[in-house]
Amino acid sequence: MADRISRRHFLKSVASGAAMASISGTRAFGVGDSARPNIILIMADDLGYECLSCYGCAEYDTPNLDRLAATGLQFQNCHSQPLCTPSRVKIMTGQYNCRNYERFGALNPEETTFGHVMQNAGYATCIVGKWQLAARSGGRGTYPQKAGFDDYCLWQIDDRKSRYAAPLIQMKGENEAHFHKGEYGPDIFCDYMNDFMESHRDRPFFVYFPMCLVHSPFVPTPDSLEWEGNRNKRAKKFFKDMVEYMDKLVGRIVRKLQDLGLRDNTLLMFTGDNGTHRSIETRMQDGSVVQGAKGNTIDTGTHVPFVANWPGVTPQGRLLEDLIDFSDFLPTIAEAGGARLPADEQFDGVSFLPQLKGKEGSPRDHIYCYYKLKGQGGDYKEWARDERWKLYSTGELYDVKADLLEKHPIPKGQGGKAAARARKNLRAALNSVR
Repeated sequence: MADRISRRHFLKSVASGAAMASISGTRAFGVGDSARPNIILIMADDLGYECLSCYGCAEYDTPNLDRLAATGLQFQNCHSQPLCTPSRVKIMTGQYNCRNYERFGALNPEETTFGHVMQNAGYATCIVGKWQLAARSGGRGTYPQKAGFDDYCLWQIDDRKSRYAAPLIQMKGENEAHFHKGEYGPDIFCDYMNDFMESHRDRPFFVYFPMCLVHSPFVPTPDSLEWEGNRNKRAKKFFKDMVEYMDKLVGRIVRKLQDLGLRDNTLLMFTGDNGTHRSIETRMQDGSVVQGAKGNTIDTGTHVPFVANWPGVTPQGRLLEDLIDFSDFLPTIAEAGGARLPADEQFDGVSFLPQLKGKEGSPRDHIYCYYKLKGQGGDYKEWARDERWKLYSTGELYDVKADLLEKHPIPKGQGGKAAARARKNLRAALNSVR
């Protein structure tokens, strides 16, 4: 354990000499600065797969993300944790929550993140948007610069007042949170990110944008008719405006990359941190209605959109059924940037970089989830699933494709050979994590 802790502290004490050594180590892989892509990961807040029109939504317009999907890859089976902090911890560390999740609103300061990995590989690193990991109400938490980010512009580091109209935001170099009257938080984050990309256009950069949109409260955006009249008005009708403004920001980022001449050498990925708010019902193009299930362990609580676009690298317009787990993002980002993962750390993710390049890769035959329920002491749920079947550690087996809401568990001994085989395989998957 002592060696593991010292390694983590080494990763986090990045100086210019260490960064240069990491670059040299990266070039040992045969990857030079000119060949290494810029990498951007955007993660919307409380956005299930059903909210994008490229996934069949009939209610909200998302042309920019639809265009990225049409000219890149659209993954059909990407799964997050059911709630925001668990997802953030998992995606940033590449580990299952059973290994490192401590409490809501916190990231253990001893954890290695994709920020550290990319920083040590010589990348300029930046995070904008929502933090929520500093454990402001007590306990151990982490601040952005300690998590491997050179630069930041964030809401909810030490305070969680407004994130939308007239937001309270903290930026690098500012000792206190600054209140921006008459401004819109998501615009501030996007502007900061675009400025960062411009100022670092001559070296590889990694930008993580965990958005505030489209999390409640459901309030007007600058494009809403009610924006000037009543900025504090809350209604579910504004959810549509928020989804569409989220998409608009993605379009601004793409245009900035194009203006800077960086688009062709940038891997852009977009996903959501968990299912949509439970109060939101979304009409689909096939006439069905999807009820949001944030915080719930059913499919619509974890099934999120995932679009990846890297011009000239990702196949155009391909739909992939491969299972993607949030722990997979760290090893994928590291491999794409030629970064070395610390040999004495345990990572649970599987890189999907081959799939991004149009190859078969090594798709998962299952994904695993450990979910500690917020505000319920030590209670947790644990399951493993493949594309069709889902088995909880307590023994409930579901045919998710036929029973999306998990209303009808299949008793042991029933369901035929397919159910028996799934139960055996998924039980082995659960046992392997323990």
